[in-house]
Amino acid sequence: MSDSPVPYDVIVVGGGVNGAGVARDAAGRGARVLLLEANDLAEGTSSKSTKLIHGGLRYLEHYEFGLVREALKEREVLWSIAPHIIRPLRFVLPYRDGLRPRWLLRLGLFLYDHIGGRRKLPATRSVDLRRHAAGGPLQSQYAKGFEYSDGWVDDARLVALNARDAADHGARVRTRTRAGMLRCEDGLWIVDASDDQGHQYRFTGRSVVNAAGPAVLDLLKRADAEPDHRMRLVRGSHIVVRKLFEHDYAYFFQLPDGRIFFAIPYERDFTLIGTTDQDHEGPASEAKASDEEIAYLCEGASLYFRTPVTPADVVWTYSGVRPLIEDGSGRPEAATRGYRIDLDMDEGAPLLTIYGGKITSYRHVAEEAIDELAAHIPALSGKRWTRKAPLPGGDFATDGIAALKAEYGLAYPFLAAATVDRIARAYGTDARRWLADAGDWAALGAEIAHGLSVAEVRWMVTREWARTTDDILWRRSKLGLYFAADEVAALAGQVARLVTESRLAQPEYFDGLVNS
Repeated sequence: MSDSPVPYDVIVVGGGVNGAGVARDAAGRGARVLLLEANDLAEGTSSKSTKLIHGGLRYLEHYEFGLVREALKEREVLWSIAPHIIRPLRFVLPYRDGLRPRWLLRLGLFLYDHIGGRRKLPATRSVDLRRHAAGGPLQSQYAKGFEYSDGWVDDARLVALNARDAADHGARVRTRTRAGMLRCEDGLWIVDASDDQGHQYRFTGRSVVNAAGPAVLDLLKRADAEPDHRMRLVRGSHIVVRKLFEHDYAYFFQLPDGRIFFAIPYERDFTLIGTTDQDHEGPASEAKASDEEIAYLCEGASLYFRTPVTPADVVWTYSGVRPLIEDGSGRPEAATRGYRIDLDMDEGAPLLTIYGGKITSYRHVAEEAIDELAAHIPALSGKRWTRKAPLPGGDFATDGIAALKAEYGLAYPFLAAATVDRIARAYGTDARRWLADAGDWAALGAEIAHGLSVAEVRWMVTREWARTTDDILWRRSKLGLYFAADEVAALAGQVARLVTESRLAQPEYFDGLVNS
């Protein structure tokens, strides 16, 4: 079936952070936009990062100064437009004898502080770990170190909110709709697609943006286009254990093999440890932390923490496949995290492909991509706008999250403090829209478990494209860390009911259009 007799100005293929960012930018500049995602938003690489908004301190030793500078410039920009899902985080880097010398660490951190336009984030300082709060959980041999700033992000919600804002600007967002063959006819792209219900579609557009991440080369093949770069797929695996420390600092650790990894406070009761760098073979969807990777991260953590970490302590793992540009680096961790944007006009209509990139740079990448398309798509006549426009729910000051939580705590006293914290950090001011004037759990349709209400699930289904329990428990939230099997089953029943009700009440939503 044909979707619309009027061609879209931009068809974006890929619902990760780059695709959602491009859709948002283009829709806000006045274009008719269609976003196609084969699965759930952020189901691939974009929900499986280390959850950091950072410049990438380790990339300095690979001389990626431009990449680091660009990412550092974006840290405070993103914090300002999404202060609910992004927050500053102080990292402690213990000095370890025999690895990088102290002067080199100090020089790298000096550059890190000064090349990216840091304004609000505090500067680096040397610390005595025998007296610092972060020193307590560490082995006694770690006496000296450094403390520096970066940022934390709820990566999957970053994608969902960009898609949400794209839809609020008129974009059509279709999840679980896989793009098949693409061809150009009479100056227009024809995209054949199918959804998870077995329906077939044909979309027409004046341009296509290939933001397919690990599948970027596969999509080019389906468009009968030649790639401009070779790609290297690198798997990054993470483990989650019960929290190893009580303070709010994160750790940047060095390993004897030259690699680094992080240990980060995670979802109140846990510690996130990662990441590995392994070349990946096979489909990205099949990425899984190997026993060797789990053991590697446990052994690395045990080199630093007083309490050893073992595979038996691991409560959850996740792995993402990073699509990196092949630059001839011998080791996966040395491969560039930079990006390339290539515009192909060979078929008579623009095909723009995004190669590589990292989550911190997504907004800038999207802006640059739309700038390039604007020369060929008249509808993209609007000016740059995403630098200062808050994402949904983020219309408050960067230091305003505490006040927002206090407001919700007073207005909804039946909510536990942990639930108030989670809701404020996930939805920001938008939580008011589904909490409304509720005075108890019954007004929210009942509590399903662990502070998750029917009203919140309805919001995720009708406003954030959630369709399954995994969408809700592992991407829109991380409540999967708390839900028992019987609670997941109860949630599944609610999700099925709400999806059915919403499909009947809002057929245009399930056909991909949400602009109410």
